[in-house]
Amino acid sequence: MLQLTRGLSEILPFLAPSLRDILGKVASTVVDGLEEVRLRLSRPLSVRWRQNEFFLDIKGELSPLISGAYIVSREEIQKTVQLISQGSIYAFEEEFRQGFLTLPGGHRVGFTGRAVLERGQLKTLRDISSLNFRIARAVPGASRPLLPYVLNLRNLRPYHTLIVSPPCAGKTTMLRDLVRFLSYGIPELHFPALTVGVVDERCELAACCDGIPQHDLGPRVDVLDHCPKDVGMLMLLRSMAPQVIATDEIGRAGDVTAIWEMVNTGVSIIATVHASSWEQLEERPHLQELIKSRVFQRYIFLSRRKGPGTIEGVWNEHREPLVC
Repeated sequence: MLQLTRGLSEILPFLAPSLRDILGKVASTVVDGLEEVRLRLSRPLSVRWRQNEFFLDIKGELSPLISGAYIVSREEIQKTVQLISQGSIYAFEEEFRQGFLTLPGGHRVGFTGRAVLERGQLKTLRDISSLNFRIARAVPGASRPLLPYVLNLRNLRPYHTLIVSPPCAGKTTMLRDLVRFLSYGIPELHFPALTVGVVDERCELAACCDGIPQHDLGPRVDVLDHCPKDVGMLMLLRSMAPQVIATDEIGRAGDVTAIWEMVNTGVSIIATVHASSWEQLEERPHLQELIKSRVFQRYIFLSRRKGPGTIEGVWNEHREPLVC
């Protein structure tokens, strides 16, 4: 189970003052477990706490009931959008087109509203009506139990590894921590530091803000931010001489092509994918080829059963359980 180490304070400056006041009243015993803060126009202010959703009243108290909940106004939505965009939505048009923006500290705010199309393609969003602040939490050491299974101590490289989990079950946190271990090296295991290339298409893994990773990935990491995974993996391969490439949420045909090229050139791959079981994993059409060809040497399955980051099992390329 992942231990929570960061709280709410870093997102408060980006909320409308009235909402900031309400969230500032939330009990300290609750703050450390907050995962999300949701603002919906003319709807109750809500938070996700320890895997459950609650509504907030004006006193900052949590309740599963809507009655008495604080209703978010249009002015509060507009002020919050102004704060997160630093007063210029046009300067962040690309982020609004993608539907999310990364804040200092690695926190991410997603939004919905009226889609503006240009030649049939989404250009940006206007009239923002919902915002979801996802609180980023660094968890140093989260992946330590996996190191004996992920590291090949004979050739001093990690095995090709796929981390499998449903949404919000800790896969990105686990991947991030593995990258950190590899970048720093692991002296107690006599494992040297490696050069790691990171393709962070969704800006979650490194969570760069103004080009600076907001999470500690170690000193030997090169990050391609907001770059499509298939393009980014090949760019890193050809330009940065990585020993390992890490990326989040693979699944497209282009991702598979890029992974094959990496494997054929001797670069280790550590990636994640959304699935809850072997059956769901095999239903991903573009990944079937990699599974049948035994490209990945380690499969790590996570869940939220005991909280985000619960390790359900580790299997090798022959589907033999190493931890179960």
